[in-house]
Amino acid sequence: MSRLIAISNRVSAGGGSHGGLAVALTAALNSYGGIWFGWSGEVIDSFSGQVNLSRENGLTTATVDLEEQDVEEYYDGYANRTLWPLLHYRVDLAEYERSFADGYHRVNERLAQTVVPLIEPEDLVWIQDFHLIPLGSRLRQAGIENRIGFYLHTPWPPRRLLTTLPEATELVENMFDYDVVGFQTREWLETFCEYAVHEMGARIEDDVLHRAGRAVRLLVCPVGIDADGFAQAACGEAAQAAMARVDASLVGRALIVGVDRLDYSKGLEERFLGYERFLASHQNAWNRVVLLQIAPPSRAGVASYQRIRASLEQQAGRINGAYADLDWVPIRYVNQGYGHDMLAGVYRASRVCLVTPLRDGMNLVAKEYVAAQDPADPGVLILSRFAGAAEQMQGAILVNPYSAEEIADALERALAMPLAERQERWGTMMEQLREQNVFWWLETFHEALSAAPQRDEEPRHPDGIAAE
Repeated sequence: MSRLIAISNRVSAGGGSHGGLAVALTAALNSYGGIWFGWSGEVIDSFSGQVNLSRENGLTTATVDLEEQDVEEYYDGYANRTLWPLLHYRVDLAEYERSFADGYHRVNERLAQTVVPLIEPEDLVWIQDFHLIPLGSRLRQAGIENRIGFYLHTPWPPRRLLTTLPEATELVENMFDYDVVGFQTREWLETFCEYAVHEMGARIEDDVLHRAGRAVRLLVCPVGIDADGFAQAACGEAAQAAMARVDASLVGRALIVGVDRLDYSKGLEERFLGYERFLASHQNAWNRVVLLQIAPPSRAGVASYQRIRASLEQQAGRINGAYADLDWVPIRYVNQGYGHDMLAGVYRASRVCLVTPLRDGMNLVAKEYVAAQDPADPGVLILSRFAGAAEQMQGAILVNPYSAEEIADALERALAMPLAERQERWGTMMEQLREQNVFWWLETFHEALSAAPQRDEEPRHPDGIAAE
């Protein structure tokens, strides 16, 4: 069986990284063997290309340090100030600086040259997310002929938005050096094809995209979670302690929870406005509900993130000032993160979970909330219809996150929902989470990549177009 070389932007030595991607890649490498390669998160004075190898709990990681200019231009710059807002349809926040693009391509070249010696002839190479779109092309240029796959965890923007990016065609051209490219939803796959077909003359047939003698298979393969594992964690000691702590603080009130990185794509400002609308129109809910918003800061050096933090603090203060009583504060706004075990307990203690991103590739919080529920008395998920998870989570109450009235109406409905309906909705979603869990995700992509033809196997017409 071929080893797997998993490559992502960040890797912690020993695999000690958090989040859905870390769980998925750890599971994949435990199954197939191989190496997890990427940036260590450390900054050095001058890039050396030295690889730091670590093996812990059967998982081998290989990390490399970047220099300060690389981090400023590649990570803070192109990844977070150019691509991230564009991929989430926020062209108004995207910054198109030539130095950012130069740094992005420089780091991808450096990572390619560093990882090449670690790749053996039969290995499968699986590259993750928008930070590393050009990496497959750089590996091809370095002589790597292995099967290489790429998975995009974010949305892909519509053609008209993507054309605002000066390097758009070059970026999409890089995708044709992969054998398989995976997307969270059919929508993101189709918007990717729209640009390739209409702007670059590619043609699509049976989810295989052809252009200039090259073909790449496109795959819809939504990321899952370890649903049963998370359900077990919600019954564990740490989760139960967190649940008891939350329950004791509520004094019989119903808890509404939101858990998000502090990011403008998550719809937090709109969420607060929706909750405010709910309070304004439901005086009977005063002193009976609490919104707990957990929002650990991210990318603190980027101005747009500083602005949203200031805005949310102002909103929370204004709403609390207008509605709070001597023994009740309607919003608890917390700027720190918690481990999965504690979050599982918080989820289980919550009557409602608000997941209202303006645009999201998937959103695993929605899935974790459902998995953490007590089957006998489950809570209700309110989910943005613009999250990738909405395609799978049909038992959720779907809302337009831009509409404060829809959020308010959904809160009223969720808080009053009868037990039988809550159980039915939860059962439908939990069944889906178990069927398409994280192990299904990695197996589906791994099988597609393993089955891809070698680069020289596909017959070609004399004009360079792939044969029918």
